[in-house]
Formats: sequence, structure tokens, C-alpha cells
Amino acid sequence: MSFAIPLTSGAISKPELDMKKILISVPLILSTFLVCFSQPLHYPATKKVNQVDDYFGTKVADPYRWLEDDTSAAVAEWVREENAVTASYFDRIPFRSQVKERLQKIYDYPKYSAPSKHGDYYLFGKNEGLQNQPVLYVQHGLDGPPQVLIDPNKLSEDGTTRLADFSVSNDNKYVAYSLSKSGSDWQEIHFLELATGAQLPDVVQWVKLSGLAWLGNRLYYSRYDAPEAAAKAYSAKNENHKVYVHVLGTDPKEDQLVFSDPQNPQRFHFAATTDDERFLILDISDRGKGKDGDAFSVRDMKLGENTFKPIVTSFDDQYDIVDNVGDQLIVLTNRNAPNRRVVSIDTRDPEESRWKTILPEKPEPLESVSLIGGKLIATYLKDVSSRVYVYDLNGKFENEIALPTLGTVGGFKGKKEETKAFYYFTSFTFPLTIYEYDVTTAKSTLFRGSEVAFKPDDYETQQVFYPSKDGTKIPMFIVHKKTVQLHDSPLPTLLYGYGGFNITLKPGFDPLLIGWLEQGCVYAQANLRGGGEYGEKWHEAGMKLNKQNVFDDFVAAAKWLIDNKITSHDKLVIEGGSNGGLLMGAVTNQHPELFRAVHAAVGVMDMLRFQKFTIGWNWIPDYGSSQDSVQFKYLYSYSPLQNIREGVEYPSILVTTADHDDRVVPAHSFKYVATMQEKYRGQNPVLIRIETRSGHGSSSTSKAIEETADAYSFFFYNLGVTPKY
Repeated sequence: MSFAIPLTSGAISKPELDMKKILISVPLILSTFLVCFSQPLHYPATKKVNQVDDYFGTKVADPYRWLEDDTSAAVAEWVREENAVTASYFDRIPFRSQVKERLQKIYDYPKYSAPSKHGDYYLFGKNEGLQNQPVLYVQHGLDGPPQVLIDPNKLSEDGTTRLADFSVSNDNKYVAYSLSKSGSDWQEIHFLELATGAQLPDVVQWVKLSGLAWLGNRLYYSRYDAPEAAAKAYSAKNENHKVYVHVLGTDPKEDQLVFSDPQNPQRFHFAATTDDERFLILDISDRGKGKDGDAFSVRDMKLGENTFKPIVTSFDDQYDIVDNVGDQLIVLTNRNAPNRRVVSIDTRDPEESRWKTILPEKPEPLESVSLIGGKLIATYLKDVSSRVYVYDLNGKFENEIALPTLGTVGGFKGKKEETKAFYYFTSFTFPLTIYEYDVTTAKSTLFRGSEVAFKPDDYETQQVFYPSKDGTKIPMFIVHKKTVQLHDSPLPTLLYGYGGFNITLKPGFDPLLIGWLEQGCVYAQANLRGGGEYGEKWHEAGMKLNKQNVFDDFVAAAKWLIDNKITSHDKLVIEGGSNGGLLMGAVTNQHPELFRAVHAAVGVMDMLRFQKFTIGWNWIPDYGSSQDSVQFKYLYSYSPLQNIREGVEYPSILVTTADHDDRVVPAHSFKYVATMQEKYRGQNPVLIRIETRSGHGSSSTSKAIEETADAYSFFFYNLGVTPKY
């Protein structure tokens, strides 16, 4: 039950900013280059202030500090002027509208989520094609007619209100669901009756980073106090995370405080319940102090306990509560097991010496475990591809669930008394497909295929292992059309990376990638250290004082692609978002000669001040902190903002952010672009695209397609290629 909040995006497909790409290798005539470079850009004259900070004797100037004030009129005017420059640039691109139209056509097909069973009801999500938000449907039995339960598209005029989460009460009478507006991490919790869809009047506000845990007609959730200044809701530091309980039919203002810890304001507190509602679980993480694990306590509601009994009190390791079997908690943990294992903990006698190992650690990382039909369904990762095995409750192997090819599996959600579960499978050239698994027969059957217009047999994916700077072998996927001859002549290539927060970049289908691949171009996805591809050790190899390994891994990927004649530096574009945006800024500073164009989305660009905004302090376990003298020197050595140099020929740069990004505040991108525009005087553009009513990831399908279209129009224009659809 590890609730660390990483730097990820809420984009339209999977969480690692999956904005897959399009590049077409058809040369433009010379006149296009003349148009592109004969009209110089005139950036706003961004004012500077005399702000200098002292870090352990090192003086660091921060002349654009004023851009951190997201509510000031001066910043609003700067945003308007920068967006005007960017708009004028994109207006020059003759094929921009065609790119957008093609992306819309590709994306316009029905998309489903795997259904979940709740008594006689099944709930699933569906997007008809270009709906801004998926709609939550309910049906009585698998053969019943689907009916709309929650349609977020009707909750805002521009389609930027999304369904963030939902939870069905154990008696299957009520649904609690949370809504996010304009891409913000702030949420509201609403309630409805499952059978009728009737809305209840209860509305809980100022919820952020919360589970939805039912216990009878009570819902446990986490929230912060309302901001003292509402205008600062998207940038002010979030502290003192509290757990409350709401009783249906009562005024949320009267919700009872379950747990808070004002002495440790930078801790997260989450509540969860086991399926049988016997145990109420309190999970606590202390990431503000650099701890990457969590502690947890339980209340045995069967015994009427009203206080939490500590089970784990340190914050050194991670614990995910799978469920309980009687008095025993089934727990997935990396305690003494970097690749994770499953243990049984007796709540009556929880001493660690009495823990029983059910699934011991393996050479491959254990990603997830579900308890369904009295079996443990365990998903492992083998060289960045899923493997699924079924065990009994004593850890005895029973069978493997065969998967169609190398790729990614997800789902397997269900109650422990159910005998069937749904899961999905996907890969780069395998559209997301939903299967039903029967625990009693150990058989999978196709439940719902994909309707996307795509021929997987026309494409192929290969995985290579290339050496990084220190010799470490790094996996990388390369996807292309079968008719493309790699290593023959350099091709337009998009290299994507992330490398952080134990997040794995897995193979997954993105319909927008079709527009690239169908033109005979190449997509490369590097699995850098810092992620979770090979367990906690791989993660640690890209954390804190090891962060340079991530940048070296990415640079080595670029050089491998160039050395193997897949691409060349003038045909290589790169992209990353959030922590991947930091990656883009760092490698652009360190090796500007390798890349033709860069798209850095919602990036962490000021490594000295990230912890001062919203939940930025949550990233200290991965990054370290400038408040530590040793870590400061390391952060200062690569921070994108502080390492922009004069007299360097930088590639073309597009930075994207949004006004409601309250995870990585826009000030990171603002200050980075202002500094780059000041110091870089070459011909390549330095642009920032600032979206409205959007957040850390596009807040709607239309905004996601528009941003992707602009990003790839930018790539096309600077590569001297034109798309032909």
C-alpha cells in the first residue's frame, strides 16, 4: 500500500506521459527552411530582479524569481506575450492543421476499460472515440444493457472535468467518486446510488492524494485544509495531510477527523479497508524527510477497536496490503527483498520474526499481486515485459497465464470470493485487448478486442541492450514498419525517456504512434535507470547522487541509434515529460549537439526550489534536497535552469506546461524558457506553449490531441520533413 506520488502525468493513455509521436521523412524544399529561419522570433523582454540565494556559501542568482507568482498580473501578461510568440511561429507551419486532423482520425475509435464486478453489477469505462472524457457505465450482468452511470463530459462546458477515481460500497448500494477539474490534482468526492444512479447531496472538497475506502455507509478519505488564499491553491505548499471519515447523509463539514500528525506536516496519510471490512488500515509515508518507504497500522473492526495498532513503524521499506485471510494480512513488500516478495503478517502477533514468506523474492521484480478466488495472481517483469503466474495461498505454483506476445498486462481486480477476473494486454503494436480469466479452469478467453484501424502484422518491435557510459546494459525498444530497412540510412527517429520514481516505461499501444510508424519512421523508448524495470536496485541507481546515470543512459541511447545508422543527430528528436522533462533539460544542456529538436513537457527545471511548491517535497527521496550541503552541490551540477550556457548552439526547443499544473508548477518552465531565451542567441527557436484549463497532463482528449499535433508540427518543421497522410 505504497502511496508515493511520482512525477507522472494524467495523459489520455498511460501515466508516463505517453505522447507517442509522428515524424515523416519527406524532405521539404529549401524555401521552407528559408521561411522557417528568415523570420526571426522576437521574444518578450522579460524583466530581471536582483535575487541571489546563498546555498552553503555558493551564491546562486535567480533573476526570474518573480515568475513564480502565478497570480500576479505581470506573470499573466508574460504568459500572454509568450503564447503569442509561439502562436505566430505555429501559424507559419503549412501542414499543422493536417497533422491535427490525422491524429483525430487515428484516435477516433471506441476504447474500453476492463470491467469490475460488484454483486450483480459490472462497471466499465468507455470513450466513444473523441469524447473528452471516458464515461463510466453500469450493466446488470454481462448480458444486460449498459447504462450511463457517470458522464464527466456533461459536467463542464469544455470537457475538462474528469472522473479521477471511484469506489463501490461493500453492499453494492453506493458509489463514491472523485472529480478533478481543469487537470488539477485537487478533487471533490461525490456519491450516488448504484442501482438507480440517483445523486446524493453529499460533496467533500479539498481532497488531494486520497483513497476511497468504504466501511459500511462510511467513507474514509484524505484531504488537506482549504488553502488560506484560494488564489494560491495551485502553487502553495501542501502540508498536514489528514484522514477523515464521512457518513452518508451528513454534512461533510461535520466529518470526523480520524488521523493527523501536525508535528510532521510533510507526511502522507491514507486509509484503506480489506475486502471483508474487518481491517481499517492507516498508511503513512515520510517522503518529506527523504524516506522512500511507508509505515502502517491497523484497526480490527471485528473486535471494535478504536485505536490503530502499529504493524510497521519505520519508513525504510514499502508495503502494499493485498488483502486479509482471517487474522493474516497478505502483504507485498520490498523489505529485505529489492525485487519484492509476498509475506503473511499475523495481526495478533505482528513481530517481523514471525512473518511468513509466501512468495519469495525472484530475480525478476514482482509488480503486483491480487487475491481472487482463493488464488494469488502475481505479475512479474522480465526484461520490461509482463509475466503472470498463479499460486495458492501457501505459495505453491499452479499455472502461468499465457500472454499473446511480449508486452504489458494489467487489471486482475476482483474480490477474493470471486472466481473470475478481467485483465487487459497491450504492446507497442498490439492494441489494448481485454480478457476474462477463470480461476477454476485456469483459462483465459477474449472478452473485448480493439476496433482501431491498424494492421499489427505490418510492424515489428525489437529490443536491444546497449552499453551506458559506465558499461551498464540498458534495454531499449525500437518500433518500426517491417518494410523499413534499419541501419541502411538515417531515419527521422523519436527517442523517449523518463528514468525516475521507480516507474517502468512498458510496451503499450498508443494510437497516435500509428501516424509515425505508417510513414516508415522509427520510435525508440529507452528504459533508463531510476525506473522500476529491474527492481529497487535499478531505481536506486538513478536516484539522488546517482541521477547522472539517468542522463548518461539517455545520451548513450542517442549515440547508439546514431552509431548504428538508425538515425543521425540532425534527424533525432527527443521527448519527455515531468521527471522526463527534467531529463530533456539536463541532456540538452550536456549534449546539445546530439539532437535536432526537443520537447520538454511539464518538467522539473529548478532543482534547487522544487520542494517549495505544492507536494514537491514528496520528490526528495528521489532527488535529494538543496537544503542538504552535499545534495545541493550535486543538484546544482545538473539542474536544467542553472546550467544553461551562453555561446552554445542549442537544438530547437519546445516547452509545454499548463496553468492548472499543481504537481510541477508552471514556474519551472517559465524560468527555464526565460533564461534560455536570454542566453541563447542562435537561430533555433525557444518556445513555450502554456495551455489553459489543463494540468499535469492534458485535461481532455481534444487538448491532448492539439498539444501532440503542435509538438509534432514543431518537429516536422525543424527537421525539414513534411507529413503525408
